[in-house]
Amino acid sequence: MSFTPLTLVLAVVLVGYLAVVSPLLGKRSYDKLARTRDQDPMAYRRMFTFWSAELWVLAAVALLVVAVEPGLDAAGIGLVIKEPLDTALGAIVGFLVAATAVVLVFKWLAAKGKFVPGRQAVPGQQAISHLLPRTTAERWYAAGLSVTAGITEEIVYRGLLIAVGMGALGLSKEVAAVCALAVFVVGHLYQGWRGMLVVTLLGAVLTSLYLRSGSLLLPILLHALIDLRGLVFAPLPRREVVQHAG
Repeated sequence: MSFTPLTLVLAVVLVGYLAVVSPLLGKRSYDKLARTRDQDPMAYRRMFTFWSAELWVLAAVALLVVAVEPGLDAAGIGLVIKEPLDTALGAIVGFLVAATAVVLVFKWLAAKGKFVPGRQAVPGQQAISHLLPRTTAERWYAAGLSVTAGITEEIVYRGLLIAVGMGALGLSKEVAAVCALAVFVVGHLYQGWRGMLVVTLLGAVLTSLYLRSGSLLLPILLHALIDLRGLVFAPLPRREVVQHAG
């Protein structure tokens, strides 16, 4: 499959934005949130609104590429259901059980005095400390962004970028997937190298699921659940700890 000139232009612009512009904007806005959140109660909501809108626009561009490229369809970027319903439900239940187990472990540690919420960081939270909600309203914004990222990032980074690598560059599916994963990790530049390492591991799992199934259904569901666990359902540090995290 080779892309038409119009598709190539759209793909190049999209990849350039994802690999360079979006990571820099993300880091800049995250750093600004860290500096201004305590003085500006609306800073969190504005940034989350912007990030959500950006992701939906990127997903719309990805779908535009599919619409204008004759050799590419929705199934070509994983927008097809191939898994039996029981397989999908089993994966979701398995993840929820694991997430519940993690929460119970931390509660048990807290009861034993070995973990004090607010004084000790929950693994995986330090890199995103300023993204953690402090109010009920902020939790809704965090939940919205989590679901948005689960849907749109899988369509863009997993579905489209792999297809672009194969169609525009002639890469094998595996090599294209590695390149797409690299762009996905760079997109989380604001998290620092430790956070990006975690993103690499989780992204590799989601990529493997997509390559094995040929469908984005499970990656989308698991991605959204992972983000919800990280931002909304995990024990939150106290405000004064968040202020000095980072």
